[in-house]
This record gives sequence, C-alpha cells and structure tokens, in this order.
Amino acid sequence: MCGRFQLKNDSKSEGLAKALGVSTADFRYSDDIAPGSGISFIYHKNGSRRVDIATWWLLLDRATLKPNYKYASFNSRWDKLNKKGSLAYAPYRKTRCIIPASAFIEGRGDKKTYHKIELQDQAIAFGGLYKEHIHQETGEMVYSASIITLPALSEWKDIHPKSTPLMLPLEDRGLIESWLNPDTDTNSLESQLIPSLWTPQHLTPIGKPGQWNPTGESFTISPA
Repeated sequence: MCGRFQLKNDSKSEGLAKALGVSTADFRYSDDIAPGSGISFIYHKNGSRRVDIATWWLLLDRATLKPNYKYASFNSRWDKLNKKGSLAYAPYRKTRCIIPASAFIEGRGDKKTYHKIELQDQAIAFGGLYKEHIHQETGEMVYSASIITLPALSEWKDIHPKSTPLMLPLEDRGLIESWLNPDTDTNSLESQLIPSLWTPQHLTPIGKPGQWNPTGESFTISPA
C-alpha cells in the first residue's frame, strides 16, 4: 500500500458506520491521511463496538509514544501475521480492528504512476490491527494501528504489483463479527488473507500522492 488514504464525511462513511453499528460522531475525517497521522479505527472491547483514534504506525517509541520511524509499521504484511515474534503476531490474534476509508492511493513503483482507488458505491473497511499503550506520565491510553496488506491482485499488474490492502466486505455480517471478536480463532480468518476482487473498484490516475490531483480518465475494474 502506497501509504495515503482519505476518510470523507459523506453518505458512504455514514453507511459504513451504520453497517458496523457505530456513530460517525467520533470519526476523524481528512482528505489526506499519511502514515503517522491520527486515524479512526473500530474495535470490540468489553462487549461493545467502539470508535477511537490511533496513530497510523503500529510500533511506537516506548518513551514518547510517537512513531518509531526506524521500522515502517503502518502496514502489516500477511506473511508476518502467523510468524511468532513478529510485531503483528499478537495483535492479529487479539486486537484486530477495522479502519474506515473513502479512498486510497497506490503507486506502480516507478515514482510517477499513481492511482486513487475507491470501491463502487461504498466506503472501505480496511482490515487492521491495533495496540494499546499507556503513557508513562499521564496514564492515558494511547492506540496505534496498521493496515494488513495481502499479495497483489492479478488485476493490479499496472497499478501496484507488490501488494493490496485487506478490504473486508461489510455485507458479510458474520465475517465482520468474527473479525472484531477478540476470541475468534484466527484459523477461521485465513480465507481473508487471499487477495480477491469481490466488488468493482473505481480508479483514477493522479499526479502527486499528497495532492490527489487527477491526471486522466477514471476507469473501473470489476470481478470476473
């Protein structure tokens, strides 16, 4: 994943919140979210679903609780989720979350070809992980989070040939419940770690990722 996304205050994000049973009142909206920023995330704790704000960088410096930039941890690779000792191993088992988004950016890797990607007629529910941290001085609870990335879609060979973010289908209520439930056996989630084009994606060529400026005609990639 290129490392930028948006969350807009619109009917799509309202639909996502309704499907997940949470309020948009606590969403943090932005037209340009970069790694290290504060992001909204949805999780299940003590019998209820909640919305909170996390730093989009799973590994924080212990002393400052700021992103530890020595290690890029805004994404968590699928092949690290079941590797004991990895940063993602424990969160994948107990602190999974959903990160809401309206669109995100992917680059081909040549530092000049980028696309804005949206799902047709719905917001995006990124499958993510989060961690809890206690501020040493204030005792405040601080959260950090990452987005899980999967192998690239075959349809993405000219978009981003290395990976694709995990996007969960909101209409599958059983899956959403299992994903957010910290007691779920992760063996039942393995099918979600296989990349799949399950709904049409709307793509727009853009220039600089931070500006989101369209440079060409939009097009749609649809499931076969």
